[in-house]
Amino acid sequence: MSTRPRPSLKSLPVPPSGPRAAAHAASGPVVGEPKGAARKGVPSALRPDPHQADDRCPVAWLHISAPRGAVPTATSTCRCGRDRSAVGHRKVLALIDDHTAHRDTCPLRTNHEGRQAA
Repeated sequence: MSTRPRPSLKSLPVPPSGPRAAAHAASGPVVGEPKGAARKGVPSALRPDPHQADDRCPVAWLHISAPRGAVPTATSTCRCGRDRSAVGHRKVLALIDDHTAHRDTCPLRTNHEGRQAA
């Protein structure tokens, strides 16, 4: 008995017998082509910039950490060079008051022209 030849797993296309001209593609709309949106005057969906500069910047920071059941801590930092910290309930409360008072005396926050005029 003879075994049959095994069929090929890939089907190879039969090459053309001679040169042919390429077929012309049907002209249709191009993908991504605007459909008159700019010509119709569609309003823009952009909103005004919410982060407009108003010449303000942070100058002083007060960081308080008071986890439950632990001793509270606080730090008061300012760009003018002030850097203070406190540990414990009474000292943290005193630092909060001192930080609040520093707002009025900080050389970076005070408006010298306005104070002299008043």
